Amino acid sequence: MNEGPGHVDLKVHLAHPARMYDYYLGGKDNFAADREAAEKALAAAPEIRAIARENRAFMQRAVTHIVSAGIRQFLDIGTGLPTGRNVHEVAQDYAPDARVAYVDNDRIVQVHARALLSGQGRGETRVIAADIREPDVILNHPDVREMIDFTAPVAIMLVSVLQFVPDRDPEELVAPLREAMAPGSYLVLSHPTHDFRREQVHQVVDTYNKAKAPAITRTRPEIERLFGDLEMIEPGLVQVPLWRPEPGSVCKDLGLIWMYGGVARKPA
Repeated sequence: MNEGPGHVDLKVHLAHPARMYDYYLGGKDNFAADREAAEKALAAAPEIRAIARENRAFMQRAVTHIVSAGIRQFLDIGTGLPTGRNVHEVAQDYAPDARVAYVDNDRIVQVHARALLSGQGRGETRVIAADIREPDVILNHPDVREMIDFTAPVAIMLVSVLQFVPDRDPEELVAPLREAMAPGSYLVLSHPTHDFRREQVHQVVDTYNKAKAPAITRTRPEIERLFGDLEMIEPGLVQVPLWRPEPGSVCKDLGLIWMYGGVARKPA
């Protein structure tokens, strides 16, 4: 049956990684198939909920650091479903004029994001349809160009997205983004690893593969090389709870957090 050009099939009978992540974070933008697949992943590695929360907190701390350094434009690629304290909320709390372009290739995410982000924030916020597999398309997208001035410093966010591009060398995707960044720009990146909890991590990856969302984990050196010749901000590439934690915050079992995160700056 023809649903019309404006219809979007959410395919709620199939699990979707963005909705699974929303479920881990306690959100409500998920369906039975997402919850079923997420529970299978949680059965293999119950720490996934903690990893999702720590990864989200890492993103928020990174944005706070970057906006306090004077950056006023953000390009968030592979944004996923909006949930508590998004990039624009964190940035615009500090700098009301901050601009945030969210980029995602999935129609499900685009529909949810445009509805949930509509009218939010004091600065400009926009959701753009594009794919991390085509960085040049992102960089030259008219909506991105309208939002982001690449002759000025920008923060590019690649938070927990590159694992969903298992069939490409991620360096091919990140290098054009680094090249487009003006001096003084920042790259924020997080990525799951199999450096520890290897058996459980492989079980989780298998769950995602069966849910038609192929994924891959990488080692610390493989992730670190994605920053190229950018200058790593202290403390470098670390497990996400260790990146500039809030005073008094403690991760009870660091060995369970198989997610690295880091922030780097393009030198002048």
